[in-house]
Amino acid sequence: MHVSTFFSTLLLALPALALADLPPPFPSDPAAAAERTCFQTSEAWNPNGNLRSDVALVYGIDAGLPDRIKTWRDRGYRVHVMTGVAWGNYQDYLYGRFDGVNHEDNAQTDKNGKKIGHGGDVYYMCPTSNYGTYLATGVQRALDAGAEAIHLEEPEFWARAGYSEAFKREWQDYYKEPWQPPHLTVDVQWRSSKLKYYLYRRALQQVFDHVQTFNHKTGAKVRCYVPTHSLINYAHWCIVSPQSSLANLNGCDGYIAQVWTGTARTPNHFRGVGKERTFETAFLEYGAMQNLVRSTGRGVWYLNDPVEDNPRHDWTDYRTNWESTLVASLLQPDVSSYEVAPWPERIFGGKYPKSAKPEDRKPIPPAYATELQVVMNALNDMKQPDIQWEAGTPGIGVLVSDSLMFQREQPTPSDPNMAHFYGQAMPMVKRGIPVTPVQLENVALNGFLDGMKILMLSYQGQKPMSADVHAPLAAWVKQGGVLVMIDDDSDPYNRVKEWWNEDGKTTTVPRQHLFQTLGVKDEAFTGTNEVTVGKGAVIWLKRSPVGLALSTEADALLASVIRKAIERSGGTWKETNHLALRRGPYWIGAGLDESIGGDAKTLTGRLVDLFDSELKVQRTVDLTPGSRRFLMDLDRIKGTGTRVLASACKALPDPSKGHPAWTVEGVGNTEAIVLISCDKAPKSILLGGQPLASFDYDAAEKLLRARFQNEATPRLLEMIVE
Repeated sequence: MHVSTFFSTLLLALPALALADLPPPFPSDPAAAAERTCFQTSEAWNPNGNLRSDVALVYGIDAGLPDRIKTWRDRGYRVHVMTGVAWGNYQDYLYGRFDGVNHEDNAQTDKNGKKIGHGGDVYYMCPTSNYGTYLATGVQRALDAGAEAIHLEEPEFWARAGYSEAFKREWQDYYKEPWQPPHLTVDVQWRSSKLKYYLYRRALQQVFDHVQTFNHKTGAKVRCYVPTHSLINYAHWCIVSPQSSLANLNGCDGYIAQVWTGTARTPNHFRGVGKERTFETAFLEYGAMQNLVRSTGRGVWYLNDPVEDNPRHDWTDYRTNWESTLVASLLQPDVSSYEVAPWPERIFGGKYPKSAKPEDRKPIPPAYATELQVVMNALNDMKQPDIQWEAGTPGIGVLVSDSLMFQREQPTPSDPNMAHFYGQAMPMVKRGIPVTPVQLENVALNGFLDGMKILMLSYQGQKPMSADVHAPLAAWVKQGGVLVMIDDDSDPYNRVKEWWNEDGKTTTVPRQHLFQTLGVKDEAFTGTNEVTVGKGAVIWLKRSPVGLALSTEADALLASVIRKAIERSGGTWKETNHLALRRGPYWIGAGLDESIGGDAKTLTGRLVDLFDSELKVQRTVDLTPGSRRFLMDLDRIKGTGTRVLASACKALPDPSKGHPAWTVEGVGNTEAIVLISCDKAPKSILLGGQPLASFDYDAAEKLLRARFQNEATPRLLEMIVE
């Protein structure tokens, strides 16, 4: 889980700094109202956590929360509050100090009677109604302290759970029949997952309702968000969570997409080889989260994590994988809001790997600390209207349902490596095709399928949760879309008692119901795998998608089928060995391994690599296999005059000086660089009123680079030009 493991035990032990210990506040930034970037922290303000994002997400709803909030607000941050919804330091609830009733039997429990924990007596909870009341009571502390938004993170019910006394009571209440062990049959496992899905949706609605009541009484406008892993990751890790259904809850304003190295490095298969594919997996995870909110009116932040929860890796590993996930997130142009880090104190104050001898653990390399701050500040500028892909054929999606999470446990779990999903998606990504997971539950939303030309669908490992999704899919096909159905009807979960078989009264499987809605009979595919439907078509590949991930031959087969589908839709097949996207003046690019042959793509311009702590200008950059690029093209920057282009600190213009000047502040004891566009060399540079010795002017590029040691206090950086 996104870590909240790492710092959960510290929440009650971190005293807030006294007001007298705080530096003066940073000047107000009008652009911060857009809440472009944020970070989460369980500590009071401190120099290692001073990222100067628009929002500080202060973690925990314990008694010390108001004091922690005050330290961040006094430093000029907007403040949201985040807390765990599935678990936390909630011993007051467990042991009856909240309502006089012991609730230890609410802990999620496996079939061996073992409580599923987060360490010690911090358990994952079965969210009964009184647990929702407890969370709402704790959230009130945040509301009273002036939080602008509430984030209830990670509503998670383990697939292997469902054996606690609390869950048994909830089963009886929901299904009006005695509880059955989830591993007994596929039908019971399916029903168990549906109940878990419902329970966390109910708990979140309880808290959202509490916040809305507070808003109504006080005139406040406190928002509610759910930080959550992607559907793909939750299914892979065998966890059930409400996911798409949260968009229908009253008072839900959106999500934080908790995608990071820890989720994206989960191994998967491509052409029969199982290994970590951090970039490609992250690309699909972020895509899934974007399609969770598209056309819903909700928003989403993309999380990046420069370290990760596992403390046993070294800095090279963390940096390489962070660059991969960062680039993957930037290749989703519809999203421009980011959580730039969880737990900044562990990044800028931690030493790794933790598994090494104490003397061999290293603090963050200075160049990485500089690079991180350059990128974090650049993320404030990602809302760009000018978007241009340099990649393979667009408009291809893989339909995914929340029910991917419902078939992950005994007696017959779906493929442990999620090959039923990756077998469809990974062959496209590896060919430079920006495929996207498409949320099945959202297909009826107005405009949701706009831009989609090809949709892949399998009911192996997932099922349609409502008949309502088939009519809009059929309409999309009839209007010219091509549906590629990859299914052999062998999934035992086809036989669970559900709407498609009239609660077990018929033998109809969900694919057959879809085909009936399309007006297509199975016999129409005899001797062919393609049938015309209106202006579009259905292609039926009669096999399980799992095998598509397990051999080179199967991978090539899928590619040939999708090529045929693209041509059938009137499009042109294009495959590349890279994914690249222009967002305004920025190039985001990834060179792909395990891809097609050919020369590497070369990007040209006056390019500044934002992953380079020296911010040097390059004329060409090659997207070689495995390369990750975040580039600023100086020739594409609009406007003239002296201005900051990139900086490893917050740099807010101060127009009152009559000469170029900026208030600067960053993470304490890190090396800052500020790249400034200016027509001529300055006479001198002042920092905090003192001459700055470390700067250079590149007359050919008309660029000034100023270097200094960051401090977690505002100082004035001035250019004296005459």
